[in-house]
Amino acid sequence: MNSTDSIIDPPLITFPEPHAHATSIRATALVFSDPASRHLLDYIERIAPSEATVLVIGETGTGKELIARHVHALSQRRNKPFVAINCGAFSETLIESELFGHERGAFTGAQTARAGWFETANGGTLFLDEIGDLPVSAQVKLLRVLQEREVLRIGAREATAIDVRLIAATNVDLAAAVQSGHFREDLYYRLNVAGLTLLPLRERPGDILPLVQFFLKRYSKRLEISDAALTQSAETALLNYSWPGNIRELENVIHHSLLLSKSNIITTADLHLHQNPGQPITRSGPSGSLEKAAVQILENAFQALFEQAPDNLHETVDEALIRSAFSYCEKNQVQTAKLLGLSRNILRHRLKRYGMLASA
Repeated sequence: MNSTDSIIDPPLITFPEPHAHATSIRATALVFSDPASRHLLDYIERIAPSEATVLVIGETGTGKELIARHVHALSQRRNKPFVAINCGAFSETLIESELFGHERGAFTGAQTARAGWFETANGGTLFLDEIGDLPVSAQVKLLRVLQEREVLRIGAREATAIDVRLIAATNVDLAAAVQSGHFREDLYYRLNVAGLTLLPLRERPGDILPLVQFFLKRYSKRLEISDAALTQSAETALLNYSWPGNIRELENVIHHSLLLSKSNIITTADLHLHQNPGQPITRSGPSGSLEKAAVQILENAFQALFEQAPDNLHETVDEALIRSAFSYCEKNQVQTAKLLGLSRNILRHRLKRYGMLASA
């Protein structure tokens, strides 16, 4: 792994093979230029050499796996395996077998014995992403592994000793999940020995332009574009954008801009940012605060409509939603249907109904 890189001034973390992650929703690069990021890096450097279990909390696309890899790279286990697993990628019936392994004949289809990911990562670090999606039954077994330092394969009579450092990550509020009964309180405290909160990109604006420069260099080289640069207004637009998709969205914007730009100079128009580039955003508050604020604005608008009690209220709201989404997606029917979670046929019917599409 490229733990720290000198391509740009601030410390940079990337995947060892960034092309392999090009279609994923994860961040493929992380910089520590913003003061908040530098403070986080200092904390990482202090806790990484320990054996403490780490819990990384942050929105999707903020770089949680990169943080986990950096913790591993700075630890005494750096020359041992680093294994990354997404807990949300497996069904409830398979997750225990994946994590803890199984013996031959333990269940239908178990024709051979198989080691789980804990055994695979023995001596090194196991990164469990989306830990909040772990079923309660698996949470119980995970707690036992952390307490006893051993795993019991499904169908086995004897446990296997393991030496694994666990790093977990989530984009959900685990404390709230504990209160609602969806996550075990004892496991939460076992995981949160060293907690790392990775701020969304909108709350660490000092990282935006260094990341832009890094992605410009990466994709300019790939697309064989020389001396690619941004106008001042484009830089301002990038700084004022809210980045709901975080670093991953930023990477996509730069890549897309280079693909469509008619020259090596990227303008504001080339960025295709849907938010008004001149509209400043609020960078404070917990993760998800922008979404909550938007929902609150919507609810307030509903209240105003309710007081007026217009005829055909549902149709009025539906037309406004369809019209706004269609405009947001630049009148692309496929993207609009995907955004709204509708089939294209249903969307076309509504577009015609509201006069946004020829009925022929």
